[in-house]
Amino acid sequence: MDIIIGLLIIAAGAFCQSSSYVPINKVKSWSWESYWIVQGVFAWLVFPLLGALLAVPAGHSLCELFAGADSFRLSMTVLFGILWGVGGLTFGLSMRYLGVALGQSIALGTCAAGGTILGPVLLNAFFPELNALSSLTAAVIIGVVVTLIGIAVIGVAGAMKSATLSEEEKKAAVKDFNFPKGIVIALLAGVMSGCFNVGLEFGKDINFGELTNPMFRTLPATLLVTMGGFLTNAVYCFYQNSKNHTWSDYAKGSVWGNNLLFCILAGALWYSQFFGLSLGKGFLTSSETLTTLAFCILMALNVTFSNVWGIILKEWKGCSSKTIGVLVAGILILIISCFLPQLI
Repeated sequence: MDIIIGLLIIAAGAFCQSSSYVPINKVKSWSWESYWIVQGVFAWLVFPLLGALLAVPAGHSLCELFAGADSFRLSMTVLFGILWGVGGLTFGLSMRYLGVALGQSIALGTCAAGGTILGPVLLNAFFPELNALSSLTAAVIIGVVVTLIGIAVIGVAGAMKSATLSEEEKKAAVKDFNFPKGIVIALLAGVMSGCFNVGLEFGKDINFGELTNPMFRTLPATLLVTMGGFLTNAVYCFYQNSKNHTWSDYAKGSVWGNNLLFCILAGALWYSQFFGLSLGKGFLTSSETLTTLAFCILMALNVTFSNVWGIILKEWKGCSSKTIGVLVAGILILIISCFLPQLI
């Protein structure tokens, strides 16, 4: 029963993440770089900080925790957060050229596989005594492979969509649709986004041990990773503000109330995925396989729900029933990938 509860919590977080880009459509009179960094303040700083505080027992503090942590693990966690930030930037571009459904599918699929495999591999390279590679069991590898198959099937549906729709229909669904450019950017976004889980692997022991509730133990590491990602995004967004002369966006007092509200909502929804991941893993401790695959499962469910939003937002409008059938098949494979490892 605990495993079902854990998976449902992770699924709820995935649904929230997949919905986080909907409030952004309500932001008015701001350029991309302006609303991206404002929502990032909440997604990568404010809410992760509040989450990390849940991992701090009475009589202790986050400053005490970070000051007493292994400096190498601390720096590596932040470093991979900075690298993940590059993935976050290109992630937005992948949706610009492919749409919410296909863009998230390719990027998150690559992220799921890369993040799951690279974490133990790099941890083993620096700390061989931990034998981190032992977590990559046959069941874990099969789960990753099935996830990639599901992503590939959805990619085929995307290619079919690109081949059958006219340019006018493509632009009607996704304004800047560009399949070749979008695929390259989405793959890059996926590889770099996988650094998030690598950062979590390096920082998974940065907590107060038995004093910290198991459901909250990865939240301090999550804060460190998102702080690193915030730095990357802030540098890029402020550069774009200067390049595009959009600093004036922040002076538009008439839209601040509306835009701040939807940026806070977007940030809260986005952070929910990793808050849910931490809580969900607390219920998966009886299964080492599912604990290792939790990040991959989260990404697979993100893809599933993003395609549901893609259908709702009519990004697949005008496609043939065959294309929709391939898309649905890919989604079903992703759902199966969440439970298959437990059955092996």
